[in-house]
Amino acid sequence: MSASNNMMLGPLVAAIDQGTSSTRFLVFNASTSELLSHHQVEIEQKFPKEGWVEENPKEILQSVYECIDKTCEKLSQLNIKISNIKAIGVSNQRETTVVWDRLTGEPLYNAIVWLDLRTQSTVERLIKKTPGENKNHVRDKTGLPISTYFSAVKLRWLLDNVEEVRKAVSDDRALFGTIDSWLIWNLTGGKNNGVHCTDVTNASRTLLFNIHTLDWDKELCQFFDVPMDILPKVRSSSEIYGIMKISSKMKSGVLAGVPISGCLGDQSAALVGQMCFKEGMAKNTYGTGCFLLYNTGEKPAMSEHGLLTTVAYKMGRDKPAFYALEGSVAIAGAVIRWLQDNLGIIEKASDVEKLASSVGTSYGCYFVPAFSGLYAPYWEPSARGIICGLTQFTNKNHIAFAALEAVCFQTREILDAMNKDSGIPLTQLQVDGGMTVNKVLMQLQADILCIPVVKPSMPETTALGAAMAAGAAEGIKVWSLEPEDLTSVTCERFEPQINPEESEYRYGRWKKAVQKSMVWEITEPQLNHNGESSIFNSLPIGIYIMSSMLMLIGAKYISGL
Repeated sequence: MSASNNMMLGPLVAAIDQGTSSTRFLVFNASTSELLSHHQVEIEQKFPKEGWVEENPKEILQSVYECIDKTCEKLSQLNIKISNIKAIGVSNQRETTVVWDRLTGEPLYNAIVWLDLRTQSTVERLIKKTPGENKNHVRDKTGLPISTYFSAVKLRWLLDNVEEVRKAVSDDRALFGTIDSWLIWNLTGGKNNGVHCTDVTNASRTLLFNIHTLDWDKELCQFFDVPMDILPKVRSSSEIYGIMKISSKMKSGVLAGVPISGCLGDQSAALVGQMCFKEGMAKNTYGTGCFLLYNTGEKPAMSEHGLLTTVAYKMGRDKPAFYALEGSVAIAGAVIRWLQDNLGIIEKASDVEKLASSVGTSYGCYFVPAFSGLYAPYWEPSARGIICGLTQFTNKNHIAFAALEAVCFQTREILDAMNKDSGIPLTQLQVDGGMTVNKVLMQLQADILCIPVVKPSMPETTALGAAMAAGAAEGIKVWSLEPEDLTSVTCERFEPQINPEESEYRYGRWKKAVQKSMVWEITEPQLNHNGESSIFNSLPIGIYIMSSMLMLIGAKYISGL
């Protein structure tokens, strides 16, 4: 890039996009929304026990430093002045929970990832203490059910099970946060006066935040028995939180002094990046999970069909909060990783498209990837993954197709719920996320929804949303969010190619498979009349039922002798 072109670039805005499977640092032209450079580092997920999912907070932080260094090197090679970066935004995997020592800066336990299921017994205990044992007991304030998904129950587990966390809390050394808080605290100085904050979108995913008052709620904190002094300060999604400090972990200090001025949970960031600023606009993001958000305007709408109510964004201290209905699917892109890592039927994610396109059908095979239970619209933690409809003809190609189809069916379920709640069916679906590069998936999605699917040509909408929030902040103002100033993006459009009757038939079969996945796992052993643990009660319910049937058949056989 020539020096004259460099001068024409004008102000730049960067974004940290810290996701479940990787971290990225991206730099955008604030005038054109053009992505100029980026770098990506994968994050290792740890599975210490069945249903447990953890990540190392220090590895996450180091990945951010590495991405910043590498991206700045690439910008220098393009003769782009790094000094043109005027602000940094943060987008993060939501609900993932970290507790750390404010004096040493050390995490007190691994980050418990949003997918983690270890808290099921904690959830059951909490629900039992509500009137009528109601999982929606706190929904009026939070917009959420009591579920393993959200941060408060993960924090409760840490307080109940990790001595280092309990001691740090009693010694007034503990800080709690989701990944955004952990990163901003470290990037603004860490133990040397780092800023401990979060934004309204991330706070609204904790079960401790009142979405009406837009602050931590004393009664909610008492219900979960969480000390309020360990919580971060809640800020808007677009304001200056602090400035980048030089770190020994980073090769260069080139971004020292640059304000961090945008923060959005990843799904809210994608909503902003897709420019869904009007009531009734929606987007669906295909990442590790799948998340459909529908902008409901300045008033929260409570779902009657299993969706969540969440804060979509608040673009400035004095700006109103906007809300969204959300349908959350736990397993989307993660099912492709499972085919690769667990079954070994593909070597890389892109292979699944080739396998699926080679057959063009699942041949009656249906895959319900309920590896972490089922999220919206069921909220059924006892569900487990199943593959059914197998014949001798079924091969890995059909299973690959069924895996892609499962992502589309899950989206259909939450879109149906959203249409019922809003009363205004969507006429097209805006999509983004890593899986949208798969054209077979996109066409399948259009076929199963019976409406067009629209994909922007620039896929980095999550990072773009964080950059927009940062660049639009008071005191920065290098990015205009006024409708007339927003840059329109070119899109690829996928039209339905099958008739609605076939779509309905396949969807009906999928729903039948979902029912078979339900109530598969009994989460806690129960004591028998002697006070001993019954082995059947701690086994998957399918094995328990089969064992009971075999015992019954045996008894009838013996009685007939």
